[in-house]
Amino acid sequence: MQKPVQWGVLGAAKFARHFMAPAIHGANGARLAGLATSSAAKAEPFQAFCPDLTVYDSYDALLADPQIEAVYIPMPNHVHVEWSHKALDAGKHVLCEKPMTMKAPEFDALIEKRDQTGLLAAEAYMIVHHPQWQLARKLIADGAIGRLVHVTGAFSFDNRADTTNIRNRAETGGGGLRDIGVYVIGGARFATGQEPVSVQSAIRWEDGIDTFTEIRAQFPDFTYSTYVSIRMHPHQEMVFHGEGGVIRLTMPFNARVMGEARVELHRPKHEVQVTRFPGDDHYKLQVEAFCRSVREGAEYPCPLEFSRGTQQMIDRVFEKAVPL
Repeated sequence: MQKPVQWGVLGAAKFARHFMAPAIHGANGARLAGLATSSAAKAEPFQAFCPDLTVYDSYDALLADPQIEAVYIPMPNHVHVEWSHKALDAGKHVLCEKPMTMKAPEFDALIEKRDQTGLLAAEAYMIVHHPQWQLARKLIADGAIGRLVHVTGAFSFDNRADTTNIRNRAETGGGGLRDIGVYVIGGARFATGQEPVSVQSAIRWEDGIDTFTEIRAQFPDFTYSTYVSIRMHPHQEMVFHGEGGVIRLTMPFNARVMGEARVELHRPKHEVQVTRFPGDDHYKLQVEAFCRSVREGAEYPCPLEFSRGTQQMIDRVFEKAVPL
């Protein structure tokens, strides 16, 4: 039996506490071994479910420990690249929260370092590990809805009251597009395997951050329209509309958190086939895929090249945007 991959977490972020650290702790082939935080109070919730957790008083101290093999980085967006490089330089495999970079070209040095070191480095883009998205991709490829004509998507929540949240701060790389635009963009790219030919967009700005973004794009075989917002009632879905049917994904981005993940296949004569995924945890599946790649050399479903493509489209959305 293979030894579990020994994981460390850089920082006691809320998202790490509620989602990724428990996922690492519960994943097959993984062991949550370390947490870097100078706050004993912030470490306590992690130790509550992982009593043997080693707490380091600095990020550098965790990276210096040869027992730690892989690190998860949940830090603010603007320092993701810096600490990903530091972790790779320290000989650690890296799973970094999205967006891993602020601009697409920043991926190039990470890809080069990944290849030079032989370490696994990836953006924590969990949805591609969920069977809901894998089924949608297969249905489209198999022609279940005929020729794909149009893709729509939406992702929104309202965090205006949380004024100290990093998503509401321009200096930490906040805004809706980087935080949740990656899902409506990357999800379409993953499901269809296509890249945009042209992009148009409109953005509503507030104190230096994008709070609402509308995107229209032309892909080689279909048109595309989506929006994301951090100032609207919570909502999310993706719809793939073909000549012979429709695929609708419910809760495509926060499965099990905001509701049940389902794939609805709408066919002629009002036939609807529904596949439900009530128990699948895409965070845990992501960690297990990462560990298989580290231990067995299995191909990782979301390489840096894919994440670079999503960031490239995000860059184009920013570049083409007209103000609202």
